[in-house]
Amino acid sequence: MSIRIHALAKELNVQSKELIDFINKRQDIYHLEIKTPSNAIDPFTAEAIGKDFAAHAAGAKEAQDASGSPEAAAPEKAESAASAQESKPAQPAEKPVEKPAQPAEKPAQESKPAPAKSEKKPEPLAPPPFAKRPAPLVPPTVGKAPAVPPPAGRAPAPLVPPPLSKAAPAVTPPPVSRPKIAMPEVRPPQPPKREVQPEVVIKFGQKSDAQKEAPRKPAPSTPPVPGGRAPAPLVPPSVSKAAPLVPPMPGRSPAPLVPPQPADARQQHAEKKEFKTIQLKAPIIVREFAKAMDLKPFRLISELMDMGIFASMNQSLEDATAIVIARKHGFDLDIRHRGEQQQPKKKEAAKKPEDDIKNYVPRPPIVCILGHVDHGKTTLLDTIRNTNVVAGEAGGITQHTAAYQVSCNGKKITFLDTPGHAAFSKMRERGANVTDIAILVVAADDGFMPQTDEALSFAQKAGVPIVVAINKMDAKGANVDRVKQQMQKRGITSEDWGGEVLCTPISALKGENIDKLLELVLLQAEIMELKANPKASVEGVIIESQLEQGRGATSTVIVRQGTLKTGDVIVCGENWCKVRALMDDRGGRMKEASPSTPALVMGWTGAPEAGDAFERAENDREAKRITEEALRQRKLRESAEVEAPPASIEELMAAIENKDHKVYKCVVKSDVSGTVEALVACLKDIKSDKVGLEVIADSVGQITKNDVDLAATAGASIVAFNVKQENGVAGLAKHKGVEIVSHNIIYELINTVKDAMKNLLDPELRENKLGAAEVRQLFNISKGGKVAGCMVTEGIVKNGKFARVFRKGREISKGRVAEIKRFKDDVSEVRAGYECGITLNNFSDFEPGDVIECFEILEIRPEL
Repeated sequence: MSIRIHALAKELNVQSKELIDFINKRQDIYHLEIKTPSNAIDPFTAEAIGKDFAAHAAGAKEAQDASGSPEAAAPEKAESAASAQESKPAQPAEKPVEKPAQPAEKPAQESKPAPAKSEKKPEPLAPPPFAKRPAPLVPPTVGKAPAVPPPAGRAPAPLVPPPLSKAAPAVTPPPVSRPKIAMPEVRPPQPPKREVQPEVVIKFGQKSDAQKEAPRKPAPSTPPVPGGRAPAPLVPPSVSKAAPLVPPMPGRSPAPLVPPQPADARQQHAEKKEFKTIQLKAPIIVREFAKAMDLKPFRLISELMDMGIFASMNQSLEDATAIVIARKHGFDLDIRHRGEQQQPKKKEAAKKPEDDIKNYVPRPPIVCILGHVDHGKTTLLDTIRNTNVVAGEAGGITQHTAAYQVSCNGKKITFLDTPGHAAFSKMRERGANVTDIAILVVAADDGFMPQTDEALSFAQKAGVPIVVAINKMDAKGANVDRVKQQMQKRGITSEDWGGEVLCTPISALKGENIDKLLELVLLQAEIMELKANPKASVEGVIIESQLEQGRGATSTVIVRQGTLKTGDVIVCGENWCKVRALMDDRGGRMKEASPSTPALVMGWTGAPEAGDAFERAENDREAKRITEEALRQRKLRESAEVEAPPASIEELMAAIENKDHKVYKCVVKSDVSGTVEALVACLKDIKSDKVGLEVIADSVGQITKNDVDLAATAGASIVAFNVKQENGVAGLAKHKGVEIVSHNIIYELINTVKDAMKNLLDPELRENKLGAAEVRQLFNISKGGKVAGCMVTEGIVKNGKFARVFRKGREISKGRVAEIKRFKDDVSEVRAGYECGITLNNFSDFEPGDVIECFEILEIRPEL
């Protein structure tokens, strides 16, 4: 921080004009041109000027004293007398702590008669350069004192002329500056100030050697202040940087002395000191950090400069540096890094005490139907519900996760129907994680298939009980024993074979043994004792979500705890919902959804992700806050992922080589969230060394004009599954050259995308020999040139195809067949065994015995 000239002059007790003249005369040293007292200079230059000016003043004074001028000796006597008198009342001032000014005024009046001190004229004349040279170093020490204990800063003043007082000056400084040692201990040392320190310590130590024992006798009231430690307090003042800003007032009395504590006492006091905790989010900004500690920002910046750190108000600090500074000011800094998820844990901890065992009631079991594609899962559920869902499914296969609830013997069962196609493994895994009991459907004629094994692994991983339903008992080739043998190999031996897995043969198409299967499910649920608390805070799982025209974003949910009612506010990830309506699986209105009940929820701000958990929020404001925080955390994660490490030279060279590598870019659209996930996974599973695939974006809902614009900008196609188009989308896509690939059966859509990827590759060229003809005779024509009279010896010769001419086994020409004549008629082709006349477009120098070979070039579509 800069120091003005008038402030520096005030510290040195000189006129501003005199100091300005002194600086301007030494422009070759300081390189400064001072015009007014308000000009500012930096602290280091100010210190050097003060030091030089003090030396200059000391030299001038020595010259005056040497000349024997009484005018020069008089001020010294008065000053030494005043300093001696001021230092004497410093020790008895321990008692009047609240009124330090009154005992200081009396010695100020008594300071005039001091003949005993003034008689020793030869002693101060000998060492004035040594005693006076440290004078400019005293004001920085003095300036620090008024900032913390204002009256204490005057005490070091007697240190300037130590030889004039043998008792008081050497003893008085230690107690005055001792209380200031505790604070600078935390602060790291200043390299610029260290250079000045040894001079002061050595010189004052040398002068006070003879005076160390004398002050101890008249000062028994302060035993903790030994005279031998007098030089120690001179070290901390050098750390003070803001000292020149507050110069000491000349007529002010010294502060009452406080006896310093021993080192052990200070350590115990520091250990007992309680630190106040402050919380800040990273990064730590200087302005916010200073405000949290109730400091002025410029003071914090000054402390950072003392530590060798130069920072502005808006710059950030490292965590370790901020913690050190906070501890120095009595604070414990708790840094919360962005992205840390601590609130959900607090909520969970708060919810646990609310759960009361008395409120738990039995709930319906959640049953998931798993199995291979086309093994009769949906047909089984249709038979249980007395519906015909299969008839309305595209391709006769299930491509969504659906939830239903049925009643059996007065008890309710919630069913989840999952897709069996290989593309929907995530849906099957999600269904297995949500469910309580898994029904594994196995066709009696096919047995265990790949998706059956995958579904079994999902159920075992989720730790849910399994009930095996051997379906299609009415089909030809049904073999129950083979299926049970396969079960035994997989470690799920049926009960009738000595195992623990419930198993029953059924026929979903004819409705055989369906009641027995439901009884097994209810028996398993009764053994598990499934219960839930309908009075707890609402929690559940998103089974599926979609965007419906006229309804907006909707989702199929299953409530796990509590009771979901119309008007409740629920939150799921980055979306929230104020429930406008609840509908059951048959489309009827519901007032509330109890635990294990599936429901269609309307009123979402956006389609939530399938498989995510939702929970209740207090109100709209709380829901918005939670979703905004979730969105901010996702953006932080994405920005962290974007920051890739620096690439190596090998990677750069590989990227240059793959610059011409073809990539099929696409925008994925689907009707529900689960199929979007499945479709993206299937597309990414298409492996090819020749063509890459990149999904630009994926979303739920019909194809919009914004999707076309996005695809046109990225040079991508739109891959749509089971969705419609907005009005005007087809025309806009044709105008912008965007291809729309749409289908309602997923595996056919995948095959279409593979064909589109193949079209990006250059076709492979392959020659196909058609036939050959031997030249027997030559004919001249009126237009010029020759016609080769040939006999077709093999295959077929076609007009317009490629041809080669061989002479004695060596190729002499290559071109196209220009014309073929049989007798006088033009023909398009001639087969083997017939004669004809042939002309080529670029060759006519035929000779008898030449062979004309006809061939074509085929374009073969490459494989991925």
